[in-house]
Amino acid sequence: MTAPGRSSKKVVLITGATDGLGKAAAILLAERGYRVYAAGRSKEKRAQLDELARTKQLPLQSLELDVCSDNSVPTAVEHVLSEAGAIDVLINNAGLGYMAVVEELKMEDMRSQFETNVFGVLRVTQAVLPHMRERRCGRILMISSVAGLVSPPTYGAYSSSKHALEGLSNALRLELYPFGIEVVLIEPGYIVTNFQQTATALAKPYVDAAKSSPYERVYSGAWGGANKGRDGSKTTPEDCAHVMLHAIETPSPNPRYGVTPLARTVKFGKRFLSDKMMDLILRRMYGIRREA
Repeated sequence: MTAPGRSSKKVVLITGATDGLGKAAAILLAERGYRVYAAGRSKEKRAQLDELARTKQLPLQSLELDVCSDNSVPTAVEHVLSEAGAIDVLINNAGLGYMAVVEELKMEDMRSQFETNVFGVLRVTQAVLPHMRERRCGRILMISSVAGLVSPPTYGAYSSSKHALEGLSNALRLELYPFGIEVVLIEPGYIVTNFQQTATALAKPYVDAAKSSPYERVYSGAWGGANKGRDGSKTTPEDCAHVMLHAIETPSPNPRYGVTPLARTVKFGKRFLSDKMMDLILRRMYGIRREA
């Protein structure tokens, strides 16, 4: 039965939903009849998304939410609950990436990396869980990455945050089982979105200093390999959105879903190859060679 004052449509809250994978998921789910709250920080991008929803007459509205703010998160969650009456699905999509070798990584950048990709996810999840637990149902999608399975050169900060997200999700999946709440990891490989532009901007100080760095060849090989992977990717944000839709609608979801051929290849490699062999493959992929 539907609770008094609540729409029969399932309610979805998506963080980082004004760009890339989150935006594609928000539009697809709204087109499929879900009531979608698309959260983000940019007022301009939220306005653009609201205009799109009006034009297409979609059950989608934007929501101001900063996952790094202890005040913003509960305010946004309470707004959704008071207006819609429930949150059936939470998609933790907000994230960013700092690319630099570990020795040169600035401590403040590492903190910022974890503040968004790990603590931000934790804030939103903890705010939503009491409601889901009380209702004894709900589904949480964690947008991880193939970088949560392997750590390429210069990905130390980003990969470690995604490895942390994988560990957090694995624990939650067991802890929430008694309450009928499913936790699902989505693990994309290279998909061209604005994420790459943001990562490029965040990496600029490291790029500028790379020519005088002892890691110059490592940077060059890492960025060359990343560009090759990005340029060769045929997977779109909409493809990833359809994987999310399946993870939401299937009665018994898998613990994780790889998106893009690269993600599926890496999962295969992690299962059947030794760490030594995986390192060899990654060194060749990114042009990492022993110096004389």
